[in-house]
Formats: sequence, structure tokens, C-alpha cells
Amino acid sequence: MKKIIDDELNKLAESGNLRALPCDISGDADLVDLSSNDYLGLSSRQDLKEEFFAKFNMNDFCMSACSSRLLASRQKSFYNLESSIEEAFGSSKKALIFNSGYHANVGIVSAIGTTDVHILADKLVHASIIDGIRLSKASFERFRHNDISHLADLAHKAFLTGKKILIIAESVYSMDGDSAPIKSLVEIKNSIPGAMLYIDEAHALGVEGPGGLGLVAKAGLTEDVDILVGTFGKALSSVGAFALCSKELKDYFINRARSFIFSTALPPINIDWTQFVFLKSLEMDTERAKLKVLCSTLSSILHPFGGSGAPQHIAPLIIGNPLKAVEISARLRQDGFLALPIRRPTVPPGTDRIRFSLSAAIDKEHLYKLQQSLSRILNA
Repeated sequence: MKKIIDDELNKLAESGNLRALPCDISGDADLVDLSSNDYLGLSSRQDLKEEFFAKFNMNDFCMSACSSRLLASRQKSFYNLESSIEEAFGSSKKALIFNSGYHANVGIVSAIGTTDVHILADKLVHASIIDGIRLSKASFERFRHNDISHLADLAHKAFLTGKKILIIAESVYSMDGDSAPIKSLVEIKNSIPGAMLYIDEAHALGVEGPGGLGLVAKAGLTEDVDILVGTFGKALSSVGAFALCSKELKDYFINRARSFIFSTALPPINIDWTQFVFLKSLEMDTERAKLKVLCSTLSSILHPFGGSGAPQHIAPLIIGNPLKAVEISARLRQDGFLALPIRRPTVPPGTDRIRFSLSAAIDKEHLYKLQQSLSRILNA
């Protein structure tokens, strides 16, 4: 067994794909962080922390749930957050809190993917969705990224087999930053009797749509999406995730989603913070507007170096070679920027990249300095 492990680690090192946790992060505070998913810049907002703690008596904080939601005696914080989510979306759907986006996707997809279901997932959906599919009993296929014609062809063929169709996509894709055609996905779903649509809004929540509620809400199609997943650990600077779905589906997941049933629930203090910052984020149009300006600026900066696509808070610079991507990332760090290399298996071989992730906490001047750094590194 040791030889198998050593051989695999050696192969990863030789190909430039070996990952390691940083051993010295003492200087990271001085870097301009272009790798975090802190899109609204809330993680460094001391004013929010002070306001949150001032609202509560310290004796009211519960530091651990100590058991799963099905066993926990302290449920008030969870119910309050779920109610706030339901009210914000203004739909008939119900919210269910999960410990993370990974817990939500793995638990929901594996639970709903029974033997009479055929799953059609976008080629670029997150690994947590793929893991959920693998743990399910459903048959599945993957349609070409954002290719509605390919999806429609696969869906109608699968329907003829008598199976129920579950379509899965993300609203904003984490490695390319592009958006799914939500309206077209809904139209495909509605064209097939009994089909369901699952949209992961992990990288859109807080950033896109009215109040930052995502691209589904922006399209006015919340009622048409059967399962909507959002995460709190990115733009909202907290932890956990939620599913928005019908009452029947919520009850089903409580009884069949193993990641929900068998996980100790998040500490109530974290849930209280999540509700606080979630409600605050609904009014953060100023931060979202600033982020949009930064998106346009970065898009213009990356264009001469091969960057493409519409301005978005996630912007990849394709390098194509993992060793080169690691080298460029290291040189950017020397210039004061934390911009990490993304390699296989996160992205397909040959699409290794530097993934730039924007935050409202930075300024345009930081991006102009990045432009100078990239010019020096890539034109050397």
C-alpha cells in the first residue's frame, strides 16, 4: 500500500498537480487576495462583527448543536434562518439548512436519484454534484456545457425510456465564471412531463439578482426551479448551505438525505451569524455595484492575455500547463497577489489556469497593479 501511495504522490509532483496546505501564511495578510470567494468583502468587515455581537447577550450564544437536526433540542436559530430565506425569496417553497454546499449536493442528489430517475448534468457541474450522482441509484449522462440543444436531445430520448428526468446545472460556474441559460433550462424542463430542475447558486448568491438572491430570482423563475441550492460560505462570509424546494421535497430530504440525517448540525451561533449577514446582504446593492465595476476592469485587463467572456466576478486566465500555472502563481505572490493555480482534476487537462476571484473589498488600483505584474510576467 505504501508503494501505491508513494507512486501516486510522485506522479502528481512530476506533473505539477501535487497539492499541499500552505506551511507559512504569516505574510498572506499583506497580499491582495484574488483567490477567495469573499465576493462582497464581508469577511473583513469589523463593523458587521461588532453590530452582530452587540445584538446578543453572550449568555444566549450556543456554541454547538451537539447532535443532528433530528435530535438537537436547540432549533430556534435554524427555524429563524429558514423562515428568513423563505420570506426573502417570496415563494411558496421551503428552506432546509445543510452543513455545507457539499453536504447539500451530495445528500440531495443521492437521495433523489432513485432507480427510476435519469440524471442529466452539465459537463462542468461541481464535484459534489458528481459525487452525489455516483452515490445515487440513478442512471445519468452529462450534456455539453451550456449546450441546450444537446440537453434537449438527451432529455427527450431519456423520457422515452419511461424514467423521470432530473436536470442539474449551476447558475454561475466556479472555474469559468460563465452563467447558465436559466430560462432555457426551465423551458426544457417544462417540455418534459414530470421532469425536475436543480440549480446550484453557490457562486451567484449574494452577488446576482435582486437582493443578491441569484440568477434564478433575477429571471423571475424561482417557482419553476424544483430545487435551488445556495451556500453561505462564499459571498455571505459564513458557513453552511440551504435548499429551497417544495414542502414535500423538504420532508423527503429530512428523511432520505444521509448527509443531513447523520451529520451533527452547525453550531447555533453560526446560524445566528448567517441570518444576520444574510438579511444585511439583501440591502448591499452598493457592494454589488462596486463588484460589477471591478468585473469590467478585470475583464479589460485580462483580454490582451487571452482572457475572454463577459465580465464576471470569477475570471480564469487559461495557461494550459500545470507547472507553468504554478510558476505564474508564485511570481504573482512575489508581486503581492494571492492568485492560485487551478489544475486537474478540478479542471480538465490542458485547461490549467490562474483563477481570479474578485471581492468588493479591493479597489481598481489593485487591479491596475495586477495588470503591470501580468505584463511583466507573461511578456518576459
